[in-house]
Amino acid sequence: MSVAEEPGRQPRGPVALTLLALLGVVLFAGFVALGTWQVYRLGWKRDLIARVDARVHAPPVAAPGPPQWPGVDAASSEYRHVELHGTFLHDRQTLVWAATDFGSGYWLMTPLQQDDGSIVLVNRGFVPPDWCGIKGGCAPSPTGETTLTGLLRISETTRPFRHNDPVRNSWYTRDVVAIATARGLTHVAPYFVDEDAAPGTLEAGKHAWPQGGLTVISFPNNHLSYLITWYVLALMVLAAGVFVVRDERRLRRGR
Repeated sequence: MSVAEEPGRQPRGPVALTLLALLGVVLFAGFVALGTWQVYRLGWKRDLIARVDARVHAPPVAAPGPPQWPGVDAASSEYRHVELHGTFLHDRQTLVWAATDFGSGYWLMTPLQQDDGSIVLVNRGFVPPDWCGIKGGCAPSPTGETTLTGLLRISETTRPFRHNDPVRNSWYTRDVVAIATARGLTHVAPYFVDEDAAPGTLEAGKHAWPQGGLTVISFPNNHLSYLITWYVLALMVLAAGVFVVRDERRLRRGR
């Protein structure tokens, strides 16, 4: 039996066809717009990855000083390879919960006071839960003036499901302002620095605590698959529209 001969099949009325056409146009335009947006996002993500990779592997430059602090943000400064010179304030260090390839433990955040009196929080690296008995029983090192290099990071303010509790000295984010306030620090840079690993310490079996150089740099890039998905859906809507038009023509010829 042909389509035109199917009992009960009647051509759609003007209202139904108008609604179907509007729905098809909206869906098609929406899917195309989403796919095009993902094209721009793909370009942006690739540019971001290239910029960060260039910063990480570039020779270290002087860390931004107080005059440059207002201009420090993620877009212009994060992951920049920087150099610092000053003296560690070991008595004001902070342990921030961390999970790394070494297991669960802490980031050791130690203030570094520079020659101009300004302070930069330095993430000296990962330490295990039993490091120094966690009460700081180890002899602090290095002492005196020191020079270090690392990656500039932007202050972390939130973490899902876990919140800093300065009163209990329980920390889950490297929140520069909160840590500085809890430790009575002033004139503190609005960023912190992940210190580089000491030469050879990331080799198998060499775990010197604190272990630096563990910055995770990962930018998921799924925009290509997203844009393909949206454009395929747009083509499916277009194909459905063609099917409806042909179906309506057959029904009308049959009448």
